[in-house]
Amino acid sequence: MNSKINQLLTDLNEQLNFINLEIDDTMIRCEKAIKMIMESVEKLKMLFFKENFKSQEQEIEFFKNVKPKFTSKLIYYNIIYKIEARLPNGGGRVVKIYIKNELEKIKDYFYKNHEFNRYHRTGSDYLDIKYYVRGAIDIKLAIDSFYFEADQNFTTSHDFKLAKIMAHDLVQLYLEDKLRAIDYKALKEKSQLNHNSKLTWTASKVALIELLYALQSQSAFNYGRADLKEIMDHFEKTFNIDLGQYRRTFLEIRARKSDRTKFINTLRVTLKKRMDDSDEAM
Repeated sequence: MNSKINQLLTDLNEQLNFINLEIDDTMIRCEKAIKMIMESVEKLKMLFFKENFKSQEQEIEFFKNVKPKFTSKLIYYNIIYKIEARLPNGGGRVVKIYIKNELEKIKDYFYKNHEFNRYHRTGSDYLDIKYYVRGAIDIKLAIDSFYFEADQNFTTSHDFKLAKIMAHDLVQLYLEDKLRAIDYKALKEKSQLNHNSKLTWTASKVALIELLYALQSQSAFNYGRADLKEIMDHFEKTFNIDLGQYRRTFLEIRARKSDRTKFINTLRVTLKKRMDDSDEAM
């Protein structure tokens, strides 16, 4: 991967991390992600045609290990968007049935493509010339692929199929997390039967996670003896919110290039303004 393509992928990952942190609405997040990825794929295509491949090995490297890292993200967000758009109204039981059906579709896709799936997962390369070189099309190998609908100057018989398998791996994790969240919500609702708080956290989940990490760092609870899980569980119950994988979210907050304490900085500015406005009103 040349330096420009490597930087393009790095920039895309950073942009996706940002919207995953800052946008709670899944549909809006997917729409923005799809737009970003499509723009990146177009840039990738331009860089690809400027690249002068000196060997078949370089072409295989691109279509096997570079392009799918971009297109798999596009497929992933497109699938998630469709899944969320068709999400049924109803209680947890109805939604769980729907999600389990979607997981069965993924399992079925892996089963139908088990030979290529095994080839990919075992790190095999003996068919790379057939799979990842343009113009090396074997009708028997590509009959069910995206190949015939795509720009064949920028596509091989199996780079899209590889990207789809990579995307399905991520979709499976997404759906399994969604199932766990439903079960967790049901347990939490049982424990909240006698909880009468009328306060609901309406800022972003990321903002609350940032705040709670800061408060724990300041030893603001139990003289610093409260552990992180205890704090998170309490605020989830109090504000009726599922903070999900908060440790992973904190890692993404740390990875911000600028304004790592965005919410806390905003609190300082808004509180200072309120004090200034109060002073002027006196």
